[in-house]
Amino acid sequence: MKKLLPILLALIGTGAGVGAGIFLAPSHDAAPAGDEHAAPDAAGDGHGAPHAEPAADGHGEAADDHGGGGGDGHGGGGNEFVKLNSQFVVPVVNGDRIQALVVLSLSLEVVAGGTEIVYAREPKLRDVILRVLFDHANIGGFEGNFTEARRLEILRRSLMEAARNVMGSTVKDVLITEIARQDN
Repeated sequence: MKKLLPILLALIGTGAGVGAGIFLAPSHDAAPAGDEHAAPDAAGDGHGAPHAEPAADGHGEAADDHGGGGGDGHGGGGNEFVKLNSQFVVPVVNGDRIQALVVLSLSLEVVAGGTEIVYAREPKLRDVILRVLFDHANIGGFEGNFTEARRLEILRRSLMEAARNVMGSTVKDVLITEIARQDN
């Protein structure tokens, strides 16, 4: 029973985290399906309707609630932001027991028109990302001050390399949009 309890708690925690992520995630289905893959708008930037609308403040952020797109003054060049559908849950193991669970949400910055490619390859992409996250957990990356800039940069670099192995140059950046650790 002592060995079964941590596994049971991990499964319940994982299920609760995934359920909460699905429940609280912004809906990608809010707009009609045809709008996302619409022809380029009048400005000719190559984006479908959800990504072409500038924010009300005039900074050109994407209206899809994925952290903005190109309106930061750095010349986004028509890139799109794709939020991966569900969160990643990573167990932090100490000895033979699960010490904590780390929950992450990721988005990918991709070239214009890359959204469909991301969703088509998402199972493979999630697999390689989980491998990177498990490796990061196994080397102690989620121990102590895991949000330190240097540690997160190492993780981002590893995630970027993994995403590029699956997606090629379609992926421009990997964004960690949410990260939390729940200790047992």
